[in-house]
Amino acid sequence: MTTEPTLEMEISPGQVKSLQKRGETFTLLDVREPGEWEASRIEGAKHIPMGDIPSRAHQELGPDDHIVVMCHHGVRSLTVTNWLRQQGFERVQSMRGGIDGWARTVDPKVPIY
Repeated sequence: MTTEPTLEMEISPGQVKSLQKRGETFTLLDVREPGEWEASRIEGAKHIPMGDIPSRAHQELGPDDHIVVMCHHGVRSLTVTNWLRQQGFERVQSMRGGIDGWARTVDPKVPIY
């Protein structure tokens, strides 16, 4: 049993950037479709399309890992975050605003689509 405080359901793009800057270990999980992944992505993100999460999550993600889920605007990522938490992944957060929010507030070099 961990004594860590429960993480907020959502995390802002700026907070994710701060985690990166501090060198914290976490998985940035991109649940967008392959075409979206081709159009725009954040370096170092792990890509598992939303539809593949149920069949791949337990093989490819650690239940104790800190996972930040992202999509285009933050709707699909919140759905996936809720599902993963129900599966026992306790340290999962959804990046509010998705890659669109990231591109607009953190890294303007990431294409907006």
